[in-house]
Amino acid sequence: MKRRSLPVAAALTATAALLLTACGSGDDKSGDNDKIAGAGQAAETPKESASASQAPAGDKPDGVDLSLPSDMDLVFDWDKPKDKNEAAAMDDAANFVRAIYHGVYKRTSDGAAVTAYSTGEGLHYAKTQIDSRVDGGWTATGTRRHYQATTRSAPNGKSVEVAFCVDSSKFYGKEVKTKKILKSEPSIADFDYFKIVMVKFPTDQGLWQASKVFVEAKAAKCQ
Repeated sequence: MKRRSLPVAAALTATAALLLTACGSGDDKSGDNDKIAGAGQAAETPKESASASQAPAGDKPDGVDLSLPSDMDLVFDWDKPKDKNEAAAMDDAANFVRAIYHGVYKRTSDGAAVTAYSTGEGLHYAKTQIDSRVDGGWTATGTRRHYQATTRSAPNGKSVEVAFCVDSSKFYGKEVKTKKILKSEPSIADFDYFKIVMVKFPTDQGLWQASKVFVEAKAAKCQ
């Protein structure tokens, strides 16, 4: 199947109506705090999102920029599942994370990558993460490791829960103006457990979007 690039104008259309709350840091490592939306919630059984209409029909959006600066390294240390849908959902869960930090890098939550790889509550989560860093005047630097990934499909095959651990012990906030790196002592606060519900869009076109994000902060099971 021929791949088509995602039209940027169409990808940005859905962002205008959202009312967002900028969230600040919950610890000393301001730039790498993802414990804002969904913290402490239990993941639901994956289900199809009715709002997965914010990206236009087409294959994976190859034209979307997911570039990161040389000092920001997102490592996805996991094996793909054998199921092709679960493997595709896992790939795009990683792209969802990349889209967030690309937005942090570019200092905007209105980029095409965010709306390509997220929808509904997932889109709100991504924009809140980016806006909190932009408003705070900081970005991120170092290595953020993602590992121990598992997948779980919904019975209808249209959504997949992708769960994984995150180690941010070597990932820090950095002040944009001063370039000061905001380091803190290593602790259990560096470890989080994510569950992201990915929904298939629009049928068999190959794109999966994050529709819900659940975060368990200070996850001892990830140490």
